[in-house]
Amino acid sequence: MEASAIAVIVVVLAVGIFDFTNGFHDAADMIATAIASRAMKPAIAIGIVTTFTFIAPLTVGLAVADTIGTFVDLAPATTLAGESVVMAALLAAVTYNLATWLLGFPSSSSNSLAGGLVGAGLYAVGNEHIHWGVGALAGGELLGVTKVFAGLLLSPLLGFVIGYLMMKFFLVVFRRFTVRVESLLAASQYLSMAWLGFSHGANDAQKGMAIIGMILLSSNVTQVFEIPLWAVIWCASAITLGTVFGGWRIVRTLGFGLFKVRILHSVANQLSSALVNSLATVIGAPTSTTQLVTASLLGNGAARKPGHVRWKVAARIVSGWWVNLPVSMALGWSYCFVYLNLRA
Repeated sequence: MEASAIAVIVVVLAVGIFDFTNGFHDAADMIATAIASRAMKPAIAIGIVTTFTFIAPLTVGLAVADTIGTFVDLAPATTLAGESVVMAALLAAVTYNLATWLLGFPSSSSNSLAGGLVGAGLYAVGNEHIHWGVGALAGGELLGVTKVFAGLLLSPLLGFVIGYLMMKFFLVVFRRFTVRVESLLAASQYLSMAWLGFSHGANDAQKGMAIIGMILLSSNVTQVFEIPLWAVIWCASAITLGTVFGGWRIVRTLGFGLFKVRILHSVANQLSSALVNSLATVIGAPTSTTQLVTASLLGNGAARKPGHVRWKVAARIVSGWWVNLPVSMALGWSYCFVYLNLRA
């Protein structure tokens, strides 16, 4: 078997592992509030987000994959260099995912992958082959790395604001909260959970597809960056399987560690997170479902009773977001260095 074919197979398998850890990580974030508010049984919540996480990548476009897959130019690179970039980025993302899962802290698989790609790209192909998008920014456009990082860094802020406003709106509409209203809200979560799961699959699954598109291009299997149907199905399946085995450590942190979550919080959280995720997917901006759910939940809590939010726990979570990108870049650079020297 040719070296390029082996490289493609290895990367495709590695993408499956990454997408599994991504779904494993994000499942907990998506179901945490529904479980904490006792509005839904865990098995039902997992079933809903799993179903719609799988459906989404098969029905939406590939704008996010195009953004992620083209900010490091691998077309002029050798097969080995291209393989090293994507493998190092995947290893960086999986490493960070597992480390934060062990700590029970929600973190961004997307930030880890983007940072790993930049770090590995800097080592393997150099700064001149990374599409930073700085020139386009001066012209009022978001492209390349700038678009990726803007989407990942600004979406939590937008999630907090939308979560805050959504909760304030709910507090006005449902100010005369009754048992009958509570039953209605509990039932509505079947729809809001479905939307959140769909928005997660639509945005997050495309990142693994982008990696496959990159290795196909650098291995000369394709002449332009494109995502074949089998890659869409593979990534959708892997991220869905990870969702089935969602990490319960993070459920405890989000569902019970920040404040006492009520049904009203849960519905507002799911709707605000799904809304921001969906808007970002339409414009091709990658987001982190983990960060969106966490940020919007903090907005929900601040809107109702700011003093009840455990801000010290929130600060520890957010501080992990700030170190995610630089740590992932360092990991990507280091893994690429080791990978290339071992293969030399």
